[in-house]
Amino acid sequence: MEKTYKSCQSCGMPLKKDEAGGGSNLDGTKSIMYCSHCFQDGEFTNPDIDVNQMKTLVKGKLKEMGFPGFMGGFFTMNIPKLERWK
Repeated sequence: MEKTYKSCQSCGMPLKKDEAGGGSNLDGTKSIMYCSHCFQDGEFTNPDIDVNQMKTLVKGKLKEMGFPGFMGGFFTMNIPKLERWK
């Protein structure tokens, strides 16, 4: 049975919050692991980013959305445990 993920395995965003409903695989099907911001047409949108850069990027996005700084730290602390970074 295929594993289902609640959040993107690259950035940690809850997949149900993805306005596109998830990233896209090379064959056009929806990715069950990655959001549309991280994964399109079977490839990572930022292939050369490392885990610390991803944490910084996500913290910046959360700040733009009005989340306080400490929440950014809280939301990004599990990014290194996601499948992409293992």
